[in-house]
Amino acid sequence: METPAKIRFSMANWQEDFFGEGEGGVKLSRTTCTRGFQGDFEGAGVLAYLSDYRADGTCHFVGLERVTGTLLGKQGAFVLSHRGVYAHDTATSDWEVVPGSGTGALKGLRGHGSFVAKHGEDVHDMLLHYRFD
Repeated sequence: METPAKIRFSMANWQEDFFGEGEGGVKLSRTTCTRGFQGDFEGAGVLAYLSDYRADGTCHFVGLERVTGTLLGKQGAFVLSHRGVYAHDTATSDWEVVPGSGTGALKGLRGHGSFVAKHGEDVHDMLLHYRFD
């Protein structure tokens, strides 16, 4: 049975580098940033995205994030795998806890979730549905 955890996050230190412009105006980018978390999970994440920006202003992105902190009193770290789309000033992302990546009291953590982040807003809500093996 999965348990929901309500979490708020903010982005910081966004550094994006473009490379590999292709046909039709498609540009690739590498982004590194950090996130702070509050709520049922308190901690921080270091995140790297790869994105493809299209001529219509949309993009698809994938990423990996190392998250460290405390989930409802259990301290440790884990990795999130991200997949999402940016369109109309809004990023929509689904993600999952990479199996076997949990450490400390978060060893055996499994989970998934999603978020919707409007460009220009400082804080975003996400929900983590989790369980332990």
